[in-house]
Amino acid sequence: MKHLAIFKGRGAELILSGAKTIEIRFSKRKDPPYGQISSGDLVFIKPSGEEIIGQFRVKKVIFFDNPGLSDLSNLREKYEKQLAQEGDFWKGKENAKYATLIFIGDSSRFITSPIKIPKKDLRGWVVLN
Repeated sequence: MKHLAIFKGRGAELILSGAKTIEIRFSKRKDPPYGQISSGDLVFIKPSGEEIIGQFRVKKVIFFDNPGLSDLSNLREKYEKQLAQEGDFWKGKENAKYATLIFIGDSSRFITSPIKIPKKDLRGWVVLN
């Protein structure tokens, strides 16, 4: 399956440089990628407001249903370096009902975007097929 992931800040560049090897997405509803992404899937990388700049393969995925404070604390402690989150990322995450932990496999940068995906909404993740 293919996905489009939108990144705020430096997240996209951190993935392509190899500094970020895990992506985590939180939600209050079962929004993608929760339950809709698997190992081997292809994820297109798009910084917010820009064109697609790269892609990565998913190595592994872990889903959390109603993660508690201890789950969040454990995730932060165990994966903080690989998540490479900036600033107050964890603030407010205790209200999340669902979390998706995505282990990033091989990534590659595009010279020019190979595809154009018309997207005008605020979704941070789109399942393409």
